[in-house]
Amino acid sequence: MPAIIPSTKNWIIFSLLLAATLVTTYLAGGLLFSISLILILGTHEFGHYWASRKNNIRATLPFFIPAPPIFIAGTFGAFIQIKELIPNRRVLMEIGAAGPIAGFIVAVPTLVIGLFLSEVTEADTVHGLTFGSSILLATLSKLILGVTPFAEGVNIHLHPIAFAGWIGLFVTALNLLPIGQLDGGHVIYSLFKVKHRLLSRLFFLLLFPLGYFWQGWLFWAAMIFLMGFRSAPLVDDSVLPDRQHKWMGYASIIIFLLTFIPVPFSVV
Repeated sequence: MPAIIPSTKNWIIFSLLLAATLVTTYLAGGLLFSISLILILGTHEFGHYWASRKNNIRATLPFFIPAPPIFIAGTFGAFIQIKELIPNRRVLMEIGAAGPIAGFIVAVPTLVIGLFLSEVTEADTVHGLTFGSSILLATLSKLILGVTPFAEGVNIHLHPIAFAGWIGLFVTALNLLPIGQLDGGHVIYSLFKVKHRLLSRLFFLLLFPLGYFWQGWLFWAAMIFLMGFRSAPLVDDSVLPDRQHKWMGYASIIIFLLTFIPVPFSVV
């Protein structure tokens, strides 16, 4: 089967949106932040893209979404559009898991480098926005800086590269929520087809008590509700994932557990 080549129109849209997002992320956090974050987001989406190409599924190049620089990151993320039905649960796993796994592989060393460049100071009385911590961030902070993000009496001032890594891992966790047509929903459907509907609704309901601590979860719940809880339609969903695909799914679940941040932002 001949290779599926992106159209000229697709290349133009990709290039324009990438350029615009480079500008908005630069204005939001500087050059190092912009390059680091675009690299993480781009790797994530190209993971989906190349998995689609590998399986001869027509998909667009990544579309980056610029945001006003006043927004905390200068971007609303990125996405690809898949242009045809996915054949089976094995291909669904490859496409769904390839993005977060690829993004995670880039985000972790980005965060590590950034933490080595970050500073730890004595706590002050300045009020402002604080960033939540995941299991992975707390572990790396302890190993590299000698303190965890919520250690009493100290502040961790994240270097722009570390902040890009933080956002990259946060976005990875959001995408791996096992709900509907999110990456995590694809993974769960491929692994546990019968339990997909139950798990989707369970995790959706859990967003509401989390919304008490960070209202962004309520916005995310509204977005998920609009997208729906059904998995991506398949040509044949009777094909079971083999050992390789199961390990991709288990790796994705572990990544989700390591990167999930219950309260991403809070004001002190």
